[in-house]
Amino acid sequence: MVAWQVPVSEDFPQGLKYSFQYMDADDDTLLRYDNAPYHLDVSRHHRHPPDGEITKLEFTGLSDLIDDFQNEVDEIYERRTN
Repeated sequence: MVAWQVPVSEDFPQGLKYSFQYMDADDDTLLRYDNAPYHLDVSRHHRHPPDGEITKLEFTGLSDLIDDFQNEVDEIYERRTN
């Protein structure tokens, strides 16, 4: 997980840039949250699940986003190990 404070801009209106990624041992993405400005048709804040369907995230703050990501990682881990 990485997050940077950046100057407020059209691409990053909250002054925050982040990317959280969960991968397996084969370097396959299992989950990614980010706010890269390339999927604005979905949402500035979005998630990339392994099926490739990019979906919107509700952004209420960085702490909440970290909690949501960790909860989703825990769910994925449980499914993959049980």
